[in-house]
Amino acid sequence: MATHLITGAGSGIGAAVARRLHERGDDLLLLARDAGRAKEIAADLPGARTLVGDLAAPDRLSWALSHQTLPDRLDSVLHIAGVVDLGPVAELSVKTWRAQLDVNLLAPAELIRLLLPQLRAARGQAIFVNSGAGLSANAEWGAYAASKHGLKALADALRAEESANGVRVTTVYPGRTASPMQEKVHRQEGKAYDASGLIDPESVATAILSALDLPRDARIDDMTVRPGR
Repeated sequence: MATHLITGAGSGIGAAVARRLHERGDDLLLLARDAGRAKEIAADLPGARTLVGDLAAPDRLSWALSHQTLPDRLDSVLHIAGVVDLGPVAELSVKTWRAQLDVNLLAPAELIRLLLPQLRAARGQAIFVNSGAGLSANAEWGAYAASKHGLKALADALRAEESANGVRVTTVYPGRTASPMQEKVHRQEGKAYDASGLIDPESVATAILSALDLPRDARIDDMTVRPGR
């Protein structure tokens, strides 16, 4: 039985991935920001275990995980959580920049640092769910895109450093996907939210699992997922 640690399992892509892995009998560790949220996200996944660690406070993750029991091996760490807050560079505050950099970049960097021994032991895989904004930046997307460009750099460097240890690293770049985050983006853009024109989170989950399940004689470094209509 494979063991996976997932961030962002409470909604959207993360929830879809967690559900699919749970259905096939894999062992799940779900990271939540606090005990209350941990209870909520585990309620529909009987047997799944939870860890508490706030991605908005990456400098506290080491302390938080040191007080909880981690497995000796992890077959994958799936970084799916993220936050977004749009605005022109001329108006973005340092607080807004820092909030997105903390959750979208610094927390994944710290989490993967802390969990590398378990990934190496299993010759496992780190999967970073990025964004189309990790490849190009549009107006008012500066802070979010910067965090996601940084996440791409993190994944690329980690792949080069850990290939000798048998650790695979994959970045997935979904387009606009139906989720609470996308609802917030539409509100900030002043647009009506219509999920029918967006990617279904299950489709992104299928792409992620295909990278995760690829036989060990191959690897997928980067994967772009775009709306089919």
